[in-house]
Amino acid sequence: MGAGPSRAVVVGVDGSSAALDAVRWAAAETACRGAELRLVTAAQWAVPSPMGMTTLGQERLRRVLVEAAEDALAEAAAEARRIAPEVEVRTEVATGTPTPTLLARSREAALLVLGCRGLGGFAGLLAGSVTISVAAAAACPVVVVRGIVGSTGRLPVVVGVDGSPHSEAALAFAFAQASARRVPLLAVHVWSDAMIDPIAAPAIDWAALAIGAEEVLAERLAGWGEKFPDVEVGRRVVRDNAAATLVDMSVGAQLVVVGSRGRGALRGALLGSVGQALLRHASCPVAVVREDAS
Repeated sequence: MGAGPSRAVVVGVDGSSAALDAVRWAAAETACRGAELRLVTAAQWAVPSPMGMTTLGQERLRRVLVEAAEDALAEAAAEARRIAPEVEVRTEVATGTPTPTLLARSREAALLVLGCRGLGGFAGLLAGSVTISVAAAAACPVVVVRGIVGSTGRLPVVVGVDGSPHSEAALAFAFAQASARRVPLLAVHVWSDAMIDPIAAPAIDWAALAIGAEEVLAERLAGWGEKFPDVEVGRRVVRDNAAATLVDMSVGAQLVVVGSRGRGALRGALLGSVGQALLRHASCPVAVVREDAS
């Protein structure tokens, strides 16, 4: 997290209760980072006007939308200051649609935080195209706040490790979070026999595959203990479906961290199936970290 000031934590605000949950989570996170908190809402009034609407009517509509956005930001800012009075809070009403607005802000942010369902300017954030598009393409890590926001005690940070170098950014983020929160880190590597040809299954040495999966996880974790000696690390290798496993583990976690890239032909273009499942079903906040985001 660092002791000095860092880039801002940005929150998408829309006046919903879910957005206020995101603000509460982000305010506490920002206080730990010694950073600035920026609350952003998107007000789109540059749309086709209803037939017969006069210029004066268009201007009134614009003012109504801006005032509603400013009211939502004021409520969110008050809640942020209640949670973390020492944090500097700035607000912004941006012109445009949610996804481009959030992606643009992510280029200058340390972290982008969203609620799990939206209203108004950020409608459809629950399992919607905005959340998935932003999580897949943001220039910084994205946290979608789900579950109960508040004291989480010693619940661990869980990180999904897929065995590829693409999980390094997720590991770095997860270790930093566990260190700052003074909680254990649980690294989970899931492999599934669904990837194996059923015809060849009888000839498979399953014990050898399990040992290989343990070795993959150990290889990915090598060196991180030296960087974060204060973090207690647990390891778990599971032969199952990765998405279902991490969703289940989210019940006993305070944060689940995954990379954004899938394994298929469109890898790097879309949020992977594991990330999408967590954004829809996790019981705690979910961090999605791109390979080139830090």
